[in-house]
Amino acid sequence: MTSVHELSIAQSLLDIVLDEAKAHDVKKVVRVGVRVGAFTNVVPDSLAFCFDLIKAGTVAAEAELKLTPVPLAGLCQDCGAELDMSEPVFSCPHCASSQVQVTQGQELYIDYIETDESQG
Repeated sequence: MTSVHELSIAQSLLDIVLDEAKAHDVKKVVRVGVRVGAFTNVVPDSLAFCFDLIKAGTVAAEAELKLTPVPLAGLCQDCGAELDMSEPVFSCPHCASSQVQVTQGQELYIDYIETDESQG
């Protein structure tokens, strides 16, 4: 199921790609790498579907959307322990502190844009 959330994000990503392509006189984008954090509430398959839906007729029409998942991780502010937060963490398993800061997993950004380097 496609949601308005992913469609809006796909449109924003495509707008950035098209702006960058225009700024660098790129004629063809072949791949767009996007980092997607586990805590972004983005469904990767839905985002890819939406991107494919809206890219037609642009310099990114044949571009592959390469999504790289970023797992949720945190840092205990009291003892400094780095925490894997793939399971819900309400307190530090090392010192029981509730002062846990999310350090990754909220990312949603374009990591790279690959172009057709054979163009003149």
